[in-house]
Amino acid sequence: MRNSVIIVFVSIVLALALYINNSKSSKREIMNQDCVFCKIISGQIPSKIIEETDDIIVIKDIQPKALVHYLIIPKKHIANIQSCTQQDQALFGSMLLMAQKLSASLAGSQEFKLISNNGASVGQSVFHIHMHFLSGSSFQKYEV
Repeated sequence: MRNSVIIVFVSIVLALALYINNSKSSKREIMNQDCVFCKIISGQIPSKIIEETDDIIVIKDIQPKALVHYLIIPKKHIANIQSCTQQDQALFGSMLLMAQKLSASLAGSQEFKLISNNGASVGQSVFHIHMHFLSGSSFQKYEV
């Protein structure tokens, strides 16, 4: 009986160690140490946070193109739309619902523009997928 208890105890310790190791490696897959948005998400770089959930962070753009210019950023590092998988479907739905929530908090008109640049030749400068939420003024410089 005593040997069975020891075997069960050792099995539990090994399973726990494996779980902890897998948790650490999955976090490495989610974050990219060279990405400015991953550094903002981890708190290494300060930013003005507007909203935050378990999966998404919304920050003020440091070079606004409109009166209201936020960035809706998933916490999972995904370089661009081509890098998305079926498993990311709910995450992108959450990003759209976050835009809806942000618009509801706007004073006056709840109209907005949502932009996602995909590739360097069309203006993507940070290769961590994100959406620009713009509202509150004309968008002559940011026409699509």
